[in-house]
Amino acid sequence: MNAQEDSKKPEAEAAALHEVEVDEAIATCGGDVRAALRATLIANAYLEAEIERLTAAVSSGFARGRMRKPTQRVNKI
Repeated sequence: MNAQEDSKKPEAEAAALHEVEVDEAIATCGGDVRAALRATLIANAYLEAEIERLTAAVSSGFARGRMRKPTQRVNKI
């Protein structure tokens, strides 16, 4: 087996997994392909809205990686 065949193996496995997931989605919708597509589009829209909501909830400093360092206490004796 050469390197090119090795690199195609994970791609083929991923494609086969996607086919199984598509079949499961269609079966969940009673064999109706349009209903499965509709459910997928609705779920995708929900997830995109959730990403936007969570992105807005994260502080801009945290998003830039500039979190404030905690102050150190100095004990005076």
